[in-house]
Amino acid sequence: MKLLYAEDEKSMAEAVSDILRYHKFTVDTVYNGNDAYDYAVSEKYDGIILDVMMPGLNGIEVLTKLRQSGNKVPVLLLTAKAEVEDRVAGLDAGADDYLPKPFSMKELLARVRAMLRRRETFTPDVLSFGNISLNMQSCELSCSKESVALSKLEYQVMELLMLNHGIYLSTEDILTKVWGYDTEADIGVVWVYISYLRRRLAALHANIEIRAKRGIGYTLEVVP
Repeated sequence: MKLLYAEDEKSMAEAVSDILRYHKFTVDTVYNGNDAYDYAVSEKYDGIILDVMMPGLNGIEVLTKLRQSGNKVPVLLLTAKAEVEDRVAGLDAGADDYLPKPFSMKELLARVRAMLRRRETFTPDVLSFGNISLNMQSCELSCSKESVALSKLEYQVMELLMLNHGIYLSTEDILTKVWGYDTEADIGVVWVYISYLRRRLAALHANIEIRAKRGIGYTLEVVP
C-alpha cells in the first residue's frame, strides 16, 4: 500500500514515516502543503495523511483542492487537539477521518488501516492469483498448505505485481513505487528482487510466473 504523508515537523515526519515503512507501507513524505498537492495529483496513492497546519497550502486547503478536482483517495487529517473547528472543516471538505495530536503510533496505524478498508476500491487482506495467495497482514506467500514469509521488500514487490497482474510494469515504475521517488537505490535492485520472487514461486510450485518483456517490464501471468 502506498501512502503520501505531509507534515512540516521534520523530526515527527521522519519518525512516523519510519514506523509506517516498518509496517510494510510505502511512504512518500513531504513537508508543506504545496508539495502535498503536487504529489497527490501526479502519483497514485492508496491513502493520504495530511497535517492541518503546514506552510504554503494548509491541510484543509490541499484536501479541498483535491476533492474539487475529483480526486477520491481517502484522506486522514492530523489536527491540533483543541481545534474542533479544524476537524469540522476537514470533514466538511471531504476528509475520511481525523486524528487529534498528540496521538499514539498504535492508534495512527489503526486509523490508517481503517481508512484503507473504506476505500472505494476495496483491497482484501488476502490477495489471490492462480494458486497463490498473499496475506497482507502476515506477509506470507502461500500455495496449498505451503507458505513462506517474505521480507519487507519482497512483499512490497509481490503485492504490486499481484494488484496489477496482467499489466506490464516497467523497472522504473517498480523502483519508484516500492523504493520511493527519492531512493538512491540502483535500478538493478529491482532485478534482484524479481529473481528472489521467482525462486519463491518455484519453491511453492506456483502455477503463476513473473514474465518479462524486453523494454516494457514485468507482469504476473498464469502458466498455461
